[in-house]
Amino acid sequence: MPTPARTCQLVSGWHAEVEANAFLLLPLGSAVLYALGALCLKRALGFGIGPWRVTFVSNLVLGILFLPMFLIGGVEWGAGGWYWPLVAAGTFIIGQVFTFLALNVGDVSVATPLLGIKVVLVAFFSVLVLTEPVPGAWWGGAVLCAVAVFLLSGRGRIERRRLLPSVLFALSAAASFALTDVLVQKYTPLWGAGAFLPTMFLAVAVGSVVFVPFFSGSIGGLVRGAGVWIWAGAGLMAVQALGMALALGLFGSATAVNVVYGTRGLWSIVLVWFVGHWFANEERRAGGAAMGRRLLGAVLMVAAVALVLAP
Repeated sequence: MPTPARTCQLVSGWHAEVEANAFLLLPLGSAVLYALGALCLKRALGFGIGPWRVTFVSNLVLGILFLPMFLIGGVEWGAGGWYWPLVAAGTFIIGQVFTFLALNVGDVSVATPLLGIKVVLVAFFSVLVLTEPVPGAWWGGAVLCAVAVFLLSGRGRIERRRLLPSVLFALSAAASFALTDVLVQKYTPLWGAGAFLPTMFLAVAVGSVVFVPFFSGSIGGLVRGAGVWIWAGAGLMAVQALGMALALGLFGSATAVNVVYGTRGLWSIVLVWFVGHWFANEERRAGGAAMGRRLLGAVLMVAAVALVLAP
């Protein structure tokens, strides 16, 4: 039996480790909110309102939500180049477009897990852009996460002719978001969270005006019943994006944060299975074999999280 002194030492060490990793609750919460938001927006898309309107509304809510961060103030405005928030905004908008295109043509339980491949891409971009070494455990977690993603993305009930576009759109979104995350991690400390992040998301909101001409119908015209879903989904997506931006901008560790965030694929399957019918979602009909494969992927995803967080 350990002595009282040894017990206190172990408890103290455990407490310190928990505190050091507490910031990962931000990407975990964001993962759950993302899965909920995706279900809401998939329901909205079911009314035929189109991915361009969904992108515009989501990005408008994001821009508004981040405005109060200007009150925090910056450290050095324009550090490293005044244009970097605009570049990050551009890659983020591209990621949003591909995400909603993937949701529009495919299933939530296919598109959302596939976005988890971003973990591997963030690891790659971290080395390329940040010129910093990534711990071996993170690479191992990223590989496990990638395997989990492909297990989670079983065909289910999605039609074969829609599978390839959905996969390509989701992977393109993952690449865009991975680059965005690394840019946020690199330049937010230089500018300050109260400068880079609100500037970036204000640019995201303003830049999304280009989608208005592609709306089906007038700018304010929504099919009856679609409004509550699009605004609920946009709100959830905005809050989860705020959580991710704070985690990356204030704490760094882009690969670790994104491995935890990658569990949104797990949450999407859990929500589809248990509450999908609340959203008129029928993906549960994929069958036991498909759900078993996705469950195995979910276990690997959790293993990836554990590997990255291991001391």
